[in-house]
Amino acid sequence: MPHLERHELIQPIDRVLAVFSHPDDAEFSAAATIAWLSAAGARVDYVVTTDGGKGTEDPGVTSAQLTATRTAEQRAAADLLGVTEIVHLGYPDGELTASLDLRREIARQIRRFRPDLVIAQNPVRRQDGNPFIGHPDHLATGEATLAAVYPAARDRLNFPELLADGLEPWKVRQVLVSGVERANLYIDVSGTFELGLQALLCHASQIPDRDAVEERVRQRAAELGEPVGLSLANAFLSIVID
Repeated sequence: MPHLERHELIQPIDRVLAVFSHPDDAEFSAAATIAWLSAAGARVDYVVTTDGGKGTEDPGVTSAQLTATRTAEQRAAADLLGVTEIVHLGYPDGELTASLDLRREIARQIRRFRPDLVIAQNPVRRQDGNPFIGHPDHLATGEATLAAVYPAARDRLNFPELLADGLEPWKVRQVLVSGVERANLYIDVSGTFELGLQALLCHASQIPDRDAVEERVRQRAAELGEPVGLSLANAFLSIVID
């Protein structure tokens, strides 16, 4: 295996914004890292782009019922991790595109929360044989988030209606992209893994077999950490914004 360079997080990190498609995506991707950042003193907020109203095989559950359930599950998980505010943009689950409207709304939240660090989804469909080939909502949210970080949130002439709403431009200093084929930043989550796991398990509507999910998540964290000498790790593509 080739040597993997372990980059570092910027310092200081006072505010973090995690932007994900569905309730549970942040926890599946980065729960232990979010717990670690919160414990280190950063304020962490979430943006959830869709209503999560289609993620079930139960024919007796309506989309409205599932949305309500998943919203409550997301709040419970976020409370365990120390997340402050959750913004639900409410786009229909399964129908998301990386539209200008979505980019504008994410840029709005970046300008409002003014994060040093953004945690984002991978906008590129994986082609490395990973069975999780990429939900289209994940891809759309990842693309719109990166486009919102640069240039929409940063440059004054993008979406002038945000200025009219009193939202001044904001420059994010670092982005961590989750779910990538080749990571360059590995975070030691040995101290927060169990808390992150408990947060993930709050999403009961999405977890038919708790034991299987726990085993898979634990195994994945161990696999990610092993090449860089960590017992348990989350891995990201780190992009430092000049």
